[in-house]
Amino acid sequence: MDTMSLSMPTTVRSFSKINLGLAIGPVRADGYHSLTTLYQTLAAHDLVTIELRPAAATRITLTSNDARVPADEHNNAERNTAFKAVRMALDALGTAAEVSIHIEKRLPIEGGMGAGSANAAAALLALDQELKAHGIAPLSGPEKLRIAADVGSDVPLFLIGGAVLGVGRGEEVYPMPDLPATRCVVALPEIGVSTPQAFRDWDALHSAGSLERNAEREMRAPYAAWNAAPPPNAGSIAQLTHASPSSTLKTLSRSLASAFCEPHSSGVFAVSEGLAENSANSFAESKNLLLALVRTGIENDFEEVVFPQNPLFGEIKRTLAASDTPELAALYAALSGSGSALFGLYATEAAAKAAEERLAKLGVRSMRTETLPRSEYWRQMLG
Repeated sequence: MDTMSLSMPTTVRSFSKINLGLAIGPVRADGYHSLTTLYQTLAAHDLVTIELRPAAATRITLTSNDARVPADEHNNAERNTAFKAVRMALDALGTAAEVSIHIEKRLPIEGGMGAGSANAAAALLALDQELKAHGIAPLSGPEKLRIAADVGSDVPLFLIGGAVLGVGRGEEVYPMPDLPATRCVVALPEIGVSTPQAFRDWDALHSAGSLERNAEREMRAPYAAWNAAPPPNAGSIAQLTHASPSSTLKTLSRSLASAFCEPHSSGVFAVSEGLAENSANSFAESKNLLLALVRTGIENDFEEVVFPQNPLFGEIKRTLAASDTPELAALYAALSGSGSALFGLYATEAAAKAAEERLAKLGVRSMRTETLPRSEYWRQMLG
């Protein structure tokens, strides 16, 4: 009997992300900039379906409902992040199989929400389930993280979910204390942003910067110091934050110290069970934590170079913030990554809807969703 007929394909939700903050550090020896970023997963998602059959030789096929996705239809499937992740995982396992991948796109293509990276992570997790169904041991958590980092800098965060600290190129990831689900509006302007050009503009701007300006920036963004010494383990993050002169950051570090970390059923990471029940589970604490992060200087350095090149982005951020209307104001608004997505976080559904309406009047497309804490991320993963 055909083995594939005995099993059902595995479908997983491929969630999205925003960057709550991003600090750009110096250029490293490998040519990449050191980064420190605080990722946050969102409920908005694509769907990734994997079906596997053991075979004498590996053959991977990829289809999608969106013609813009690199797929077999256009003879460029090998460019796809999900395709790369599956191929690398099978190679690492020394396993040959026929694998079909289907990506149902619901998220914007190149919208700055990490959709392509999330597709790769989702494919790895769906592949796990398919391998287990055929009695084949899947990759270990560290191996999945290694492959994810090789596929792309934003891929590993989706093997953790929730609030995630990213250092190095953003690919070294550490689970952070979670925020409760918070309403989020993502603005999606029809303007492309070249990330390599944004880095070049940053370098050009700051090569001429004064020592005083750099010192002021260090005070505004104390987490940028993590660029110089990426935390080798969980405990060092708490040590680094305790060493900061910022009393607010010291307060936050007490939460950081409790965030790490028990194995998750995925074989990667999960926050300890007790964390889900702590005081950060209330919306008031969520708002306080966001405000504390803003006070300690959390921001996106790319705004310095992307906003002057694209004045509409500054207008979108002001529109999201609505700071002159307290009841409709965002808790926080910023550019995500190098763009082009921007986002606002809101205390109420009415405030989120009002933000959508303001963006519509500005002629900017938007998406309303919510942040997805780690426990919900994994609970909702299987479709």
